[in-house]
Amino acid sequence: MIDHLPVLLVVLPILGGTVPLLVSLFSDRAGWAVATATMVGYAVLAGLLAWTVWPDNVVSYAVGGFALPYGIELVADGLTVAVVSLIAAVTLGVLAYARHAGPHSNAFYSQSLLLVAGLTGMTVTGDIFNLYVFLEITGLAAYGLVATGRDGTAAVAALKYLIIGTVGASLYLLGAGYALAATGTLNMADLSTKLAGVGYDSTLVLTAFALMVGGLSVKVALFPLHTWQPDAYADAPDSVSAFISALVSTVSAYALARLLFSVFTVDFLSAVPIARWGLLGLASVSIVAGSALAVSQSNVQRMLAYSSVSQFGLVIAGFTIATPIAVVGATVHLVGHAVMKGGLFAATGIIERETGATTINGYAGMAARTPLAAICFAALALAMVGIPPAVGFVGKWYIVLGAVRAGIWPVVAVLLASTLLTLAYFARLVERLYFAEPTITEVPVADGGEGVSTGMIAVVVIAAVLAVALTAAVPGLEQLLEQTLPQLLSQ
Repeated sequence: MIDHLPVLLVVLPILGGTVPLLVSLFSDRAGWAVATATMVGYAVLAGLLAWTVWPDNVVSYAVGGFALPYGIELVADGLTVAVVSLIAAVTLGVLAYARHAGPHSNAFYSQSLLLVAGLTGMTVTGDIFNLYVFLEITGLAAYGLVATGRDGTAAVAALKYLIIGTVGASLYLLGAGYALAATGTLNMADLSTKLAGVGYDSTLVLTAFALMVGGLSVKVALFPLHTWQPDAYADAPDSVSAFISALVSTVSAYALARLLFSVFTVDFLSAVPIARWGLLGLASVSIVAGSALAVSQSNVQRMLAYSSVSQFGLVIAGFTIATPIAVVGATVHLVGHAVMKGGLFAATGIIERETGATTINGYAGMAARTPLAAICFAALALAMVGIPPAVGFVGKWYIVLGAVRAGIWPVVAVLLASTLLTLAYFARLVERLYFAEPTITEVPVADGGEGVSTGMIAVVVIAAVLAVALTAAVPGLEQLLEQTLPQLLSQ
């Protein structure tokens, strides 16, 4: 069974996602129980995978028993385990939040499990074409989830997301075609060897890199390829915003890192400096532009969306620096950002339901009306800034240290400036929450009249606690990665 864990992690949510649609013939509210049971089983499998990878380093599965590299390979290592565990934890948290907040339809839970299947497939695949397949599954599920909002703006946001996402996926597929033309293989491990044989300066290889990285950059939402993200995050239901903000771009950033390390390798980045500096430049621009756009927003959820543009620029910069400490920092920040940003979106949902506030000015004095959600929001915001001992500080510190050791000083300056820029927009919001006079005088009836549940509050509280507690788990993550990174970063 151990060898089958990667494929079981993909198959389980696919099978689980079909059940709510079938039971719709008998019940309209069975989806939550099915999805929760499926994700509990998924979490058990993720734990078994982590236990297996810890001593043995890598688990590989050949789908259908076909010989590699011609068959389809699923692979799990230390980096994979970190992302799969994150998918399990975040999805269970979102299900706890959605139990009361909604959407309540069985279709919502089927789409959620389909999203989990797509994200998991992106994480464990060892084949660049199947990465495209799972990228499309993830996209289709995410588009549908965004469209579950109650008004027309959600449908428009989903359509915009679909169009831009399709362009990104098409670019990636075209790049995969160039890689196949250059090497005759789609297996990641086999590609890494054959690309070197073809020559890193080959036009086919350079074109494949540019198209595949460009396509995934759309999914990560790096500036200026980010335009789908603010509308998708702001117009979706609060449960969906928390879900996709925590996982979709996160797993896409992981896929981009896997492409850099497992397909093109660090040797390619060293042999083609323009590729490394081009990606570092894109990440640096994303850091600055995302923060500048966040500062200029009046809507809180749009501000958080632009904040993600900046934060993922930071993550991609860490991966592109490609030293062990920078990659550990990028991984820590990737995981920490998912927890913090998912918690922030969940907190905004609670604040809106209890006070009606959705704008920065509207947040004035709202801490008195929703004290627990406000203090969790403030804690998560400060963690995003990088205030010690939050996990946001650890991830940024490792990335900066990696850039210093690599002597990439322009990126060091941008990384340090990013902290000040992040402080600029989050400090303003926290100040409005606690020290400004209220601008909203009446508390409206919450969306759907359902108010806020204990489970919703618990999710936000746990996210705030984890934003600090995950710092203690960083040494364990380093140990998990210590066998993986030398193989990924060997030159």
